Amino acid sequence: MTTTALFGASNAAIHKDTKVQIGSFQGLRSANSLALRTKTSGFYYDVWVDGEKVLTAEEPPEVTKARNDNSHGTNFPDSPEPIYGAQFLPRKFKIAVTVPKDNSVDILTNDIGVVVVTDDDGEPQGFNIYVGGGMGRTHRIETTFPRLAEPLGYVPKEEILYAVKAIVATQRDYGRRDDRRYSRMKYLISSWGIEKFRRFVEQYWGGKFQPFHELPEWEFKSYLGWHEQGDGNLFCGLHVDNGRIGGKMKKTLREVIEKYNLSVRLTPNQNIILCDIRNSWKRSITTALAQAGLLHPRYVDPLNLTAMACPAMPLCPLAITEAERGTADILKRIRAVFEKVGLKYSESVVIRVTGCPNGCARPYMAELGLVGDGPNSYQIWLGGKPNQTSLARPFMNKVKIQDLEKVLEPLFYHWKRKRQSKEPFGDFTTRLGFEKLQELVDKWKGPVVSASRHNLKLFADKETYEAMDSLAKLQNKSAHQLAIDVIRNFVASQQNGTNE
Repeated sequence: MTTTALFGASNAAIHKDTKVQIGSFQGLRSANSLALRTKTSGFYYDVWVDGEKVLTAEEPPEVTKARNDNSHGTNFPDSPEPIYGAQFLPRKFKIAVTVPKDNSVDILTNDIGVVVVTDDDGEPQGFNIYVGGGMGRTHRIETTFPRLAEPLGYVPKEEILYAVKAIVATQRDYGRRDDRRYSRMKYLISSWGIEKFRRFVEQYWGGKFQPFHELPEWEFKSYLGWHEQGDGNLFCGLHVDNGRIGGKMKKTLREVIEKYNLSVRLTPNQNIILCDIRNSWKRSITTALAQAGLLHPRYVDPLNLTAMACPAMPLCPLAITEAERGTADILKRIRAVFEKVGLKYSESVVIRVTGCPNGCARPYMAELGLVGDGPNSYQIWLGGKPNQTSLARPFMNKVKIQDLEKVLEPLFYHWKRKRQSKEPFGDFTTRLGFEKLQELVDKWKGPVVSASRHNLKLFADKETYEAMDSLAKLQNKSAHQLAIDVIRNFVASQQNGTNE
């Protein structure tokens, strides 16, 4: 599962309970020292493949010093693991590191979120710290819930290791261990409140958090396509549907990486970034990848670019229904609904699908979240934002997969006609309110279709129309929708041929 995939993998080995995700090349330098080196094991610094150590690194001396410091009673002095003690932290403990504006890591969904604060020359001066995010919940148990992280404070750069260590120690000593379901830090902070949590952390740290430094508005950055790397080379972000690579795509990707000796990053949105590419290699790499199906993002459906799903069946024993295997079809059906109600191809909605309520694909941050709640059945969540800064809320329960259009058609139809200027779908559903949205769904009788816009009969002879109509019915489409698909595919193939 790539929910917490590393985005900067010189320190790619991660302890099973502590996962670090990094949202930018700028954030990587800071994160290399912040991968929560609370264990003494060399495992953190070694990467093994098929029983062979392929990468190792020395621990920075400042990390060793911070971990061993026991000035404020954070450590177990007689234990080989001075921070964890006799047992590891329970459940998940996730850390994200990024820079201002870059929310490619869904920073508010992490136990600890760290934002690098720099001076005018781009040199790190300190860090804003968020705490208490987490996605997991259980159906029909209201004491479990997704939660956004909230600001804890700002720390100077020389204090970051000590502050994070104090946060870990606070959760270690006061977080619940009697019930695994409630062992995430979000429940401790929800119970205590952020002010009490801050006081306990400051006692373990021996310092005081400063006020948060003002940050610009968050943006989702995919890093897809070709970009300057900053050192004269290029990097190329590749969209991967649901993080799944196989067949010719996998074979070609491996060949390209080996041929050009490229370094690779995995993003928290299940995509791949190829780094250290010379300008002279760009054309041949583009051609090879495109022929294998790894296309430039402008040739990928906008709905697919921001969609995400967890593995679910058959890989996850917790899955109640399909996610990864079924999402491709769900996105095609949603694209058909877009066309039916008159939404443009360039428009998109952040869609995330999970096979159970644990939320591994972070559906509770999506504009449209589908959460498995029974065989071929989903709970529908609405109201997240495109930049992942707001929690969605549950809208409908136990919607069967075959009935999705009955719910989504009226929602997208009225979004098209009643939204404010450039209003995202998530903001629209929040503004209208769920009571009004439910009324629209209940009264839905289908869109009012303009004949001049959607009737192929006006543009084709009788024989052509009847042939298109027969083919369309086989795909559960209208003749107009099928004609649009054919035209779009033809144009894309011609563009691909020109570029190659």
